[in-house]
Amino acid sequence: MELKIEGVTREFGGFKAVDQVSCRMHNGVYGLLGVNGAGKTTLMRMLCTLLKPTAGRITCDGEDIFVMDKEYRKRLGYLPQEFGFYPDFTVQEYLMYVASIKGLRQVSAKKRVTELLQRVGLSKAAHKKMKKLSGGMKRRAGIAQAMLNDPDILILDEPTAGLDPNERIRFRNLLSGLSQDRLVLLSTHIVSDVEYIANEILLMGDGRIVLSGSPEKIVASVPDKVYSCRTSLREAQDWAKDYKVANRKTITGGVELRMLSREKPCPDARQEEITLEDVFLYYFGEKGGEDDGLL
Repeated sequence: MELKIEGVTREFGGFKAVDQVSCRMHNGVYGLLGVNGAGKTTLMRMLCTLLKPTAGRITCDGEDIFVMDKEYRKRLGYLPQEFGFYPDFTVQEYLMYVASIKGLRQVSAKKRVTELLQRVGLSKAAHKKMKKLSGGMKRRAGIAQAMLNDPDILILDEPTAGLDPNERIRFRNLLSGLSQDRLVLLSTHIVSDVEYIANEILLMGDGRIVLSGSPEKIVASVPDKVYSCRTSLREAQDWAKDYKVANRKTITGGVELRMLSREKPCPDARQEEITLEDVFLYYFGEKGGEDDGLL
C-alpha cells in the first residue's frame, strides 16, 4: 500500500499553510514533527479528504483519493486533535454509535467494539460515561473509534496533547502495536512521541517538509555537535545569544548548559550524544537571550 503526496499546496486567502509538499509513505509508523502552526493539521485534513489541495494531488495505490471518495475513506481511520462525542454516552455506546455511522452491522460491531476496548485498555470502563473519562482514556477511546473499520491508514493529529507522561508512554506502546500491516501517520510537536516508534520522520516547518528519513538519518543531518558546559549565570546569558541552548540546569555556583555548536564553545566543554530533540532545536529553535525568558 502506498500513500503518495505530490506537490501539494493549500492556501487560505493567499497564505500558504502547506507549500509544495511531496512524499511517499508505506506501511509503518511515520512521525510528522513540527512546531505549532507548521501546517501539520492542514496536511492531515487533506489526507483525510476534509480539505482539498489548492494544487497538487494525493493518491492511494495510484488513485486520486478525492476521486476514490468513499472507497478511500473505508480504508481510513482518523483521530483529530479534538473529536466530538455525546458526553452522556458510555464508552461502549459511543463506539457502537460510531460503528453504525461507519456502516458496521450490529453483530460484527459488538464483537469489534469488545476487541478494541480490550486492546486499548478500556474494558473495565466500557460502561463509564465519556464525560467522566480522564484525558488519556478519552484519547484511547478516540483510537478505538478510528480503528473500528480496521483501516489500512491510521492518521492521528496531536494524539498525546495534554496527556501526562505515563499516558504518553502507554499511547506510544499502543500505537507501536497497531502499526503492524498498516500505515500510521502521527502528527506531533512532542519529540518523544515519535523518537522511539517512528520508522520515518517528516520534519515540517512553514508549510514545507524540511527533511525526511529514518531517525538515524535525521540525527546525522545536523552539522553541529552538542556540548555540555558549566559556567556562571552572566556568561550563560551571553552564550545564549550566540548558541542554541537545548537545556539549562542551575547548579551550585552557576549554570550547566546543553547547546549546539560546530566547535567547542569552551575548553572544558564535554561533547554529548545528539538526540532527536537536539535536531528539533537545530531546525526550528532560535538563539535566546535575556529577553526570551530562558535565562
